[in-house]
Amino acid sequence: MKPGIEVSAIDCLTLRLFEAIDERNMPWLRAAGRKITALFGPALVDLVPSYTTLMVHYDLSLMTSTQARACLARAVEGLEAAEDAGGTLHRVPVWYDPSVGPELELIAGRAGLTVQQVIDSHCAHDYQVFALGFAPGFAFMGLVEERLATPRLKTPRKRVAAGSVGIADRQTAAYPLQSPGGWNLIGRTPMQLFDYQRDGYSLLRPGDRVRFEPIDRAGFLRLGGDDTAQATIEGATA
Repeated sequence: MKPGIEVSAIDCLTLRLFEAIDERNMPWLRAAGRKITALFGPALVDLVPSYTTLMVHYDLSLMTSTQARACLARAVEGLEAAEDAGGTLHRVPVWYDPSVGPELELIAGRAGLTVQQVIDSHCAHDYQVFALGFAPGFAFMGLVEERLATPRLKTPRKRVAAGSVGIADRQTAAYPLQSPGGWNLIGRTPMQLFDYQRDGYSLLRPGDRVRFEPIDRAGFLRLGGDDTAQATIEGATA
């Protein structure tokens, strides 16, 4: 780890701890985040964690840029990885089926696996939430097993159903809202991942962990899921 401080805006600095995406980064990022929160105190406006960085937005009326840099330098002095798991563990039910996950069979074929083996593999791991972005509440998670890694679609879909669970390279995610998207879809969750009435809006937050759990169509519908086929949703845009 070679920490570096980068200027992101007149009132914003980014602390870079790593260069590559890795689940082992998260304990260090959590530990740094806690120290930054304590050191900046009321001058901290926002702290945005990502795969390898922490972006620090501070109040210029309470802290100068020189003081902010000094605080970040102190934050990494003697830094040790957080020992606690951090965040919340969310159990996210998913209906894995080609009608809502049109790339499920494609991924199985590419990996030389059965569809059930793909499902078992996807559900056998607690995924770290690295960052939120792309769309409100869209959580980038990883890392899936290398054999499930699949490049993004060459041509993104114009419309992806809310709740769709997908894979892109070695990351996985669930679409919180209906939106365009180019991830390989393997299933759909009935959980509401983004809600304007929820504190913080997004169910998933950086540092949280997610365990996907398979359910059948009956369970999906019982939990309020919409089983409209992805092909039908795409056709609605034509």
